[in-house]
Amino acid sequence: MKNIFLIILGLIIISSAAIFALNGKFEKAQAKEDINMDKKALVAYFSATGTTKQVAQNLAEAINADIYEIKPKVPYTKADLDWMDKNSRSTLEMNDHNSRPEIVNDNFSTDNYDTIFLGFPIWWYIAPTIVNTFLEAHDFTNKKIILFATSGGSGFGRTVDNLKKSVSNSTEIKEGKLFNNHPSKEELKKWTEEVL
Repeated sequence: MKNIFLIILGLIIISSAAIFALNGKFEKAQAKEDINMDKKALVAYFSATGTTKQVAQNLAEAINADIYEIKPKVPYTKADLDWMDKNSRSTLEMNDHNSRPEIVNDNFSTDNYDTIFLGFPIWWYIAPTIVNTFLEAHDFTNKKIILFATSGGSGFGRTVDNLKKSVSNSTEIKEGKLFNNHPSKEELKKWTEEVL
């Protein structure tokens, strides 16, 4: 009789511990879900010719994120983008590491976002200096920035190191992916699941 009592008591203790553990996991999962509902991902991008814009739009739709375009105060012309012209606007900007092209001030805020996917074309093996303008104009403290880029052939180069100079030490900047083709929404969603 005593043995049966001890067995029943043991089962009650084990069951209670299991229920307590599962309840704790549920509360943590619920808290994580609540955080995700409060904070949404953002896709921010600069696009001079429309190539990066297309990737950014597909990415935002694939992950149900908000989207924001970094707009130059003075739009780039075809002549401005002629990298073979030593006097073109883009060449002069990229040769001057302190260059900060003005962007449209539209009262944009990063407050509602923890994760920002930041896209741009690669110019001279780094992000265009207008991306530095964007980073320096807003507060990215304690946020994660995942980069994506389009390019005619060059890679990320010194992009991460260059952009880190424009944010606080608490901001995480992660080299993401270079898209030289037109990725599908499914491919983009799979990529975000891998980098998050």
